[in-house]
Amino acid sequence: MTEYSKPLPVPDQETQEYWDGCKRHELLIPRCKDCGKYCFPPFPMCPTCNSLDHWEWTKISGKGKIYSWFIAEFASHPDFANDIPYMVVMVELDEQEDIRIISNMVDCTPDEIYAGMPVKVVFDDVTSDCTLPRFSRKI
Repeated sequence: MTEYSKPLPVPDQETQEYWDGCKRHELLIPRCKDCGKYCFPPFPMCPTCNSLDHWEWTKISGKGKIYSWFIAEFASHPDFANDIPYMVVMVELDEQEDIRIISNMVDCTPDEIYAGMPVKVVFDDVTSDCTLPRFSRKI
């Protein structure tokens, strides 16, 4: 594994389960124990039923469609300069219409991406301690 020099996420109490799932190549999303709705990113209270009960981290398919995207033409951090241009995507997950996740698209060019494009999660083991979810064309 080559050295990864880009900024990495710092898991906290609310996101540790998510990052642990990514490390196992599982996409986990919190689900309300009371109403069953998914919520991402996690909040202290369910935005659907206002439950303060604990979330249940649930493995999902990782399939969805491109909801929105932008093409980064300038590096937001010096370590991303060699990646320009890169695509930042908002993916609407198949499990629930209003659950979206932001990540990167890995296997297409900027002129190939489109709204509604079917995608699936892939996992990038960037370090021995960190795995990042990215999205790939769903074929």
